Amino acid sequence: MGCGSCSTGGGCSPAGCKSNGSCLTGGCSKLDVYDWLSQMDMPVNYKPFQIVEIKFKGSRKEFYLNNDNVYLENGDLVVVEAATGGYDIGHVSITGELVRMQMVKRRVKEEDVLKKIYRRATPADVDKWKAAKDMEWETMHSARKLALSLNLSMKLSDVDYQADKTKATFYYTAEGRVDFRELIKKMAETFRIRIEMRQIGMRQEASRLGGIGSCGRELCCSTWLTDFKTVSTSAARYQNLSLNTLKLAGQCGKLKCCLNYELDTYMDALKHIPDNVNYLKTLKGDARLQKTDIFKKQMWFSYPREESWIAVPIRRVKEIQQMNKDGVLPDDLLVFVEVETEPVKALDYENVVGQDSLTRLDERNRNNNKKKNKNRNKNKPNPSGQPRPANAAGQPTPNGQPRPTNVAEQPAPGGQVNPQRPKPEGGNNNPNRNRKRPNKNRNNSNRPNGNTGGNESPKQ
Repeated sequence: MGCGSCSTGGGCSPAGCKSNGSCLTGGCSKLDVYDWLSQMDMPVNYKPFQIVEIKFKGSRKEFYLNNDNVYLENGDLVVVEAATGGYDIGHVSITGELVRMQMVKRRVKEEDVLKKIYRRATPADVDKWKAAKDMEWETMHSARKLALSLNLSMKLSDVDYQADKTKATFYYTAEGRVDFRELIKKMAETFRIRIEMRQIGMRQEASRLGGIGSCGRELCCSTWLTDFKTVSTSAARYQNLSLNTLKLAGQCGKLKCCLNYELDTYMDALKHIPDNVNYLKTLKGDARLQKTDIFKKQMWFSYPREESWIAVPIRRVKEIQQMNKDGVLPDDLLVFVEVETEPVKALDYENVVGQDSLTRLDERNRNNNKKKNKNRNKNKPNPSGQPRPANAAGQPTPNGQPRPTNVAEQPAPGGQVNPQRPKPEGGNNNPNRNRKRPNKNRNNSNRPNGNTGGNESPKQ
């Protein structure tokens, strides 16, 4: 179904959905069921389940027989047999095998379902049904005036017309038993229909009318809550809530249903809290219990004539309680014990699962980049176009010639290599360090030319 049917006024709990035709909190879809079996292929010889669940106004659901095997889908309007004669119109909520599961859940037997489905609703049936729903608001106000004229201590909250306009059901709330026989006579004379009076509780009334709770959301009873369990003040007491009726009561005037939502969790946590601990005796004085933090497992105590509260762990409270039973009074509520703190070990992410380091890819990429840069500088040509020779450190010389790595292998002034050239002694104090080297081409004129044929040997 959905909010589209709210504009017709049928099958919706919150009254506000009739005005806007849309719902933000899902109140119009209360008690909707998702048929997860609808997309499954049934066997060839499968016989469909003949019972269908129909939904009416106020989240009322009933089961009907589909003896004529009318093809129905969720949300269809159907004409069904009424309980006291005539017919009524409702929406199809569930079909197929899921209805069998719902009947088991609600403990309804197949032989107990006797009412039938007549047909699908025709446009004429729908127009008559809408006209009956439009009469409900005016009828309810007229009935309230009649009840006030008779001084009856009752409150009429809602009216539900049957689709054929032959019967109307009035829902009312009252604290005690009400004699409304005279009221029924006057309403029958005024409205010319059959009257049925049905008493409901305060929670059911809030469920039918709807509203916004103190939490700012739509009421749970008008959106998704179907069963109303008893709520007592002990639920608030176990949760350490202030027993203020104005804060704990809902719009129905009863205790809020949400007090039971977390009650089981609190009951489990209270198992570790010691009972009957109103005060603890110490040498300093009697400490009174002020507050209990259930989930933190702490109890707050205060000494007389002191405004500050002391948080005591539950373990310590049990120890003092046992000491008081033995006649021993502790010095104070808390015991301060110096605990030697071990130095915090730095967490190092070692290879504990047989894998490599987390930064292994970064290191590998860094090494590869260094090698690429080194090879790029090594193979880079000089401006003259010839590759630069590298020295021992891998760097080229300024003049492009290879630099000897050993001092003894440096060339002599005459162009020959002196294999045993002694090192200058004294480091930087060598007087010959700043002497100018003779030019290699100074004695070229004294050297024999290859064309003269002389026997002179080169100068040593």
